[in-house]
Amino acid sequence: MRFDVLTLFPEMFPGYLGQSLLNLAIQRGLVEVNLHNIRDWAKGKHKNVDDRPFGGGPGMVLSPEPVVECVEAVQQLGDSPGRVVLLTPGGRTFNQRVAEEFSDAQRLVLLCGRYEGFDQRVIDILQPDELSIGDFVLNGGEVAAMVVIDAVVRLVPGVLGDEQSNKQDSFSSGNRLLEFAQYTRPREYRGHEVPEVLLGGNHPAIAEWRKQNSLERTRQRRGDLLDQGDPTKTSADETNESSAVD
Repeated sequence: MRFDVLTLFPEMFPGYLGQSLLNLAIQRGLVEVNLHNIRDWAKGKHKNVDDRPFGGGPGMVLSPEPVVECVEAVQQLGDSPGRVVLLTPGGRTFNQRVAEEFSDAQRLVLLCGRYEGFDQRVIDILQPDELSIGDFVLNGGEVAAMVVIDAVVRLVPGVLGDEQSNKQDSFSSGNRLLEFAQYTRPREYRGHEVPEVLLGGNHPAIAEWRKQNSLERTRQRRGDLLDQGDPTKTSADETNESSAVD
């Protein structure tokens, strides 16, 4: 899978790209991440990429020319155009389902904003998928782009050592429960012991404990997820039930 990140601060990414699973995925050729400096498409002696907003107001706005021309040029670099995603507080909220949706794409073009955001004509011309990672404001879209890459890369076949890992994750498709508590050695630490059921090798009993633990953790921490229906049913279960009713 290919990611193209369009940013004014490409120097923010090398440390992130050089770590952990993402770095291994890049080395193995499963994932490709390319960085593009929007300023390279700016014109004039000073390579300005922003200007004061018409109508007045604080801050600066990213000009349409360098942004649009950068995206158009980058789209021509791959075998086929990518899905353009503009990181902005005003976009739809990013979640695991959106990550799964993005993982089906062969290429994502992530457009990182700065300052007071983009000239509206960037959106009007490019028609990007506007995306927010939450109800808060960041200094720019770079950290948000990293969040998207991190979530999507886990879903690329071959990236995780155990292909079942992402299916057990909280919020994964068909799973409306938070993940159950995990334990490892030592069996006792400062008076806190590993639940006995996890030590006996009774796999049905372990599965039931994990199911109940997930349900309780979800009830305590994210009760809103339980309002969406029976959280112990998968999407496949609900589809089959709907078909039976029909």
